[in-house]
Amino acid sequence: MIEQARQEDLPEILTLQRLAYLSEAALYDGMAIPPLTQTLEELERDHQEGIVLIAVEDGGIVGSVRAERDGDCVRIGKLIVHPSAQNRGIGTRLMEAAERLWPDAARAELFTGHRSEKNLAFHRKLGYVTFDERRVDERLTLIYMEKRLSQGDRQDAE
Repeated sequence: MIEQARQEDLPEILTLQRLAYLSEAALYDGMAIPPLTQTLEELERDHQEGIVLIAVEDGGIVGSVRAERDGDCVRIGKLIVHPSAQNRGIGTRLMEAAERLWPDAARAELFTGHRSEKNLAFHRKLGYVTFDERRVDERLTLIYMEKRLSQGDRQDAE
């Protein structure tokens, strides 16, 4: 079940986020990536400024994603699924729910690291295409991806 997170869900989301991003940190030589260093206060700010969705299974949070509106764009970030719950469609359902939060939005946008081949393939499968690359340092280039959200896409996803 996908639902909006409540304030009391945030500590559990932060714990899951740290677990889920360990594999990403390994891809970038143990780099202290922001999802691993984010504080509860920063997550609370994300919750206040945007929408945090959660996937709940057997009474526990097994996934989450964040979204915020920016003009005609839905900015999506920090998609996480518990390692033991991956490859069961939870990430896809979270992404589709985030894309539908603002029905009049023209596009969705996200970014991921260049070494995150599994994430890049996942987003491509959902219809995202690369529109920009920004080098952060010698270890990390961010790949920016977007997806056009048409009325037909939203109806098909429902």
